[in-house]
Amino acid sequence: MFQKFSNPIIPGFNPDPSICRVGDTYYLVTSSFEYFPGVAIYRSRNLAEWELINHCLTRKSQLNLTNSRTSGGIYAPTLRYHEGIFYMITTNVDDRGNFLVYTDDITGEWSEPVWLSRGGIDPSLLFADGKVYFVSNQDSRGNQGIYLNEINPQTGENLSEEVLISKGCIGRFPEGPHLYKIDGTYYLLLAEGGTEYGHMVTIQRSSRPYGPYESCSANPVLSHRYKEDMSIMCTGHGDLVEDTNGRWWMTVLGVRTLSGEGYMSMLHNLGRETFLAPVTWENGWPVVGKNGTIDLVMEADLPAREKAAVFTGSYLIDTDFRPGSFSKQYLFLRNPEKDHYRFDESEQCLILSGGKAGLSDRTGSPTFLAVRQTEFAVDSKVTIRFPDQETRKLPDCTAAEARENVQNEELRCGITAFYNNEHHYDLCFVRKEGVSFVELRKQIYDLNAAVSRIAVPDGAITLEIRSDQEYYYFYASAGTEKPELIGKGAAAALCTEVTRRMSFTGTLIGIFCEQGTARIQDFVVRAKRPYK
Repeated sequence: MFQKFSNPIIPGFNPDPSICRVGDTYYLVTSSFEYFPGVAIYRSRNLAEWELINHCLTRKSQLNLTNSRTSGGIYAPTLRYHEGIFYMITTNVDDRGNFLVYTDDITGEWSEPVWLSRGGIDPSLLFADGKVYFVSNQDSRGNQGIYLNEINPQTGENLSEEVLISKGCIGRFPEGPHLYKIDGTYYLLLAEGGTEYGHMVTIQRSSRPYGPYESCSANPVLSHRYKEDMSIMCTGHGDLVEDTNGRWWMTVLGVRTLSGEGYMSMLHNLGRETFLAPVTWENGWPVVGKNGTIDLVMEADLPAREKAAVFTGSYLIDTDFRPGSFSKQYLFLRNPEKDHYRFDESEQCLILSGGKAGLSDRTGSPTFLAVRQTEFAVDSKVTIRFPDQETRKLPDCTAAEARENVQNEELRCGITAFYNNEHHYDLCFVRKEGVSFVELRKQIYDLNAAVSRIAVPDGAITLEIRSDQEYYYFYASAGTEKPELIGKGAAAALCTEVTRRMSFTGTLIGIFCEQGTARIQDFVVRAKRPYK
C-alpha cells in the first residue's frame, strides 16, 4: 500500500547520509564537520520517521578538533553492519585522515579509531566474498580516482594492492563511492559534479569487484541540476538499502532553497539535508524516485507503516537541561571546554562561563551549545538569569562587596543564529561598567557591528529569534513585558553560497557566553514545516 511521506526525512544540517538495515530496523549516519560530538546516528522502523539515538564519536581521543577549520573536521561517514558489529568509517581532514570505529552496541560507546594509510575522503566498506573491501576517492600516493583494496578492519592493515576501478562517469569530482554486491553483481555508486548545483548520483556495475565497470546509460540516475522547480536542489551523495519487503531505497543529500512563491533563489541556509527516494530496478539498473528526481512530498510503499508519514505540524526540538549530561541534540563548536558548562540541579538550570574564544574566532572552542535549524520557520527563545552575590562570593568577602563584584562583572551572553565564525547574528545581554543593555550584533565577513541597542533593568531577561525564509527577527523582554523587536537580519547572509570559502554546514540556533557567568533557563526551539 502506497503512503505519503515528507522530504527531507532528516531536516537541517544532516549531509552525506549513509544507511544500513539490521533486521527490521534502519540506522543512518551523517557528517558533522567541526562540531562535537561527531557523526550523528539516527534510527527508524519505516524510513520516513527518524530518531537521533547516539553519536559515533563522543571522546576527544576519537575526535580531535583542536585545529579544525570552518567546514573541516569530519567528512562523509559510511555505516555498515557485519556479523553483529557496526562499523563506521570516515575522514578527519584536520587530523590524521581516514579511520574507522566499531561497536556491538550502536547506542553505546564506540571503539578508539583504527587509522588507515589511504588518503582521500569519503571512505566506504563492503563485506563480501569473505573479505572487507575498502574504497575511497584517492590512493595512498595522492592519486585521484576511485581506488579499491582489501583491509583488516580491526587493525587497518592493507591486505591487497590498491587498484583504480573508476574515474567517474559523466561529471567532475567523482567521490562518495559506495560498493555493493547485489544478486552476484558489483555496483559502484558515485557522487559527481561537486556538492553544489551540478550535483548528481551515477552508477556503474561489474561482474568482479576490481572491474572493469560499465556505466549506466541513464546516468545520472538522480540529479536536480536542470530542474526548474528549485524547492530541492544539489541532490547527490546517495546510499542504497533494501527493506524488509525486498524493496529498495536511496538516501541522498539535498538542499531546500530560499525560493518562495513566485520567485527563485539559489541560496540555502539550513544546510544539506537527508532525503529519501524509492528505487525500482529495470534491466539490472536502479531507477530512482520520479525518473531521477524527488519531491517534498512523495508516495511509496513504506515498510512498517499503515498511514501517511507526512509531517505538517510544528515540533519542539529537545532543549532540556539534564544534570550530568546534555541532550543528544546539542552540538559544540570543536572540542568543548567542559568546565565552562555546569548544571545547577537545585534550580534546574545551566550555568555558562565565558572563555578565551568567542563566536567570531577561527580557533578554539567558544562557550556555545546549539541545535540544528531544521526549518525556515523557527521560534526560539532563552531566559537568562544572572549570578547572585552568593554565587560569586569570595572567602573573605562581605555580602555588600559580593553584590558590588556581581554588578561590576562584565557579562556578554545570549542567543545566536550561527552559520560560521564570519556569518552569525547575536542577540545578547551585555553588562559593562555597571550598565545593562541588550544589543543585536551582526558578523558578516570581517564586519562586526552592534546595529541596535536598548537599556534593560537588572534581573532575568528573555531573548528570542523568530525566522522565516527571508529574515531572522530578534526580540527581547524583561519579566512579563511584551517582547520588543530589536532588529532583523537577512537569511541570505547565513547561506553557504555567500561565504568566502567553500562551506558544507548549515545554520544552528544556539546559546553562548563570551564574558562573565550567567544562568540559562527555558531554552526552547520550535520549528514549523510549511508544506503539506
